Amino acid sequence: MIARLVQAIRGALASRGPRFSGSAGARGSAVIFDLEFTAWEGSMARGWQGEGEHREVVEIGAVRLASSGLEEEAAFSVLVRPRINPLLSDYLQALTGITNEDIARHGVDFAEAYGDFLAFLGDAPAYSYGRDDLVLAENLRLYGLGEPEDVPPARDLRSWLTGQGVDVGALNSSEVAAAVGAEGVGHVHRALDDARSLAAALRALVARGAPSPFL
Repeated sequence: MIARLVQAIRGALASRGPRFSGSAGARGSAVIFDLEFTAWEGSMARGWQGEGEHREVVEIGAVRLASSGLEEEAAFSVLVRPRINPLLSDYLQALTGITNEDIARHGVDFAEAYGDFLAFLGDAPAYSYGRDDLVLAENLRLYGLGEPEDVPPARDLRSWLTGQGVDVGALNSSEVAAAVGAEGVGHVHRALDDARSLAAALRALVARGAPSPFL
C-alpha cells in the first residue's frame, strides 16, 4: 500500500523536486520528524471533539541524522494548506508563529507535502516524539488519500527518553532539549525547529554515555 501511494503521489509531482536540503538519504541514518496541526483554544483538552475540529497538518519538519554520531545530514520543511479548516485559528497562529498569510503564500496541499516527506524519508526508520504517525494517518483518511497502513511505522522517542531518566510526562517536543540541559533550536512549536531540538537532546544524552536510540 505504501509503495502504491508513493508511486501515485510521486507521479503527480514528477515535475519538481522535494523540499529538502542535504543528502538525499543513505543507509545508516534515521529521521526525526515533527508536525504542527490545526488547533483551537481548548481543542487538546477536548481531544479535538469540538464541532468541525480536526487535526489537519499545517507543517511537516524533519531531520535526517547519522545513526552513530547523530550528525544532521539533511533537513526537510514544508507548510501545508488545511482543506477543511483553511484559516488557522488565532490560537494556533500565536502558538506557532505560522500565519494565514504564510499558508496562503507558501503552503501546499497535504498530498503534495506528504509525498515529498515520503521521498525525504526514503528507507530510513522514522522517529517522532509521541504518535505523530497517527496524525498523518488521520489526514490520509480525512482526505480520502489512504489508510493507516499507508503511513510508515514511526518509533516513539518518549520510550527511549524515559529509559534515560527523562520525565516526559509534562514535556512537549520543543521542551525536551532544555530538560536535558541542551540548547533548543529556533522557534518553539515549529516543526523543523522542534525536530532539531529533539536531535540536540539526543546528542546531549548520548554524549553523557546513553546508547544511540538508532542502533
